[in-house]
Amino acid sequence: MSFEPPLVRTAVQVNGFERKLEADARLTLLDALRDVIGLTGTKKGCDQGACGACTVLLEGRRVLSCLTLAAQCDGRQVTTIEALAGDDLHPLQAAFIRRDAFQCGFCTSGQIMSAVALLDEGRAGSDDEIREFMSGNLCRCGAYPNIVAAIRDVAGGRNHDA
Repeated sequence: MSFEPPLVRTAVQVNGFERKLEADARLTLLDALRDVIGLTGTKKGCDQGACGACTVLLEGRRVLSCLTLAAQCDGRQVTTIEALAGDDLHPLQAAFIRRDAFQCGFCTSGQIMSAVALLDEGRAGSDDEIREFMSGNLCRCGAYPNIVAAIRDVAGGRNHDA
């Protein structure tokens, strides 16, 4: 006797477009984005919720997509790194480039998505506050000072030392 996992139907708004899924109820949002929908900007780092590389916005709030089931997102809006840039780079993307806030780039999409939420939450009042609210996003290359500087730039705090 073989076990067939239950399938669920889900309609998720991803970057403004409805995506209908019929998949295993255990499918994570991360795997749905990458393997089913084909949006590979969101990275699979630790797959345990410890590194933040898979950070996306769910209804405007940051979530770890490796710990979020796709079925939990039924009827909800998911925003990924692919939605940030239009004809021009998002200000955070431009600041990350200007401040050299990445090296290998693997964590960058999660860092930027978390920073977007941090700015929307009004939590960029100081470098210490930025560090605190970005602490769930790890950078193995150690680009933290430049990440903080990029976020500070966009927050309007260019008068602080870099």
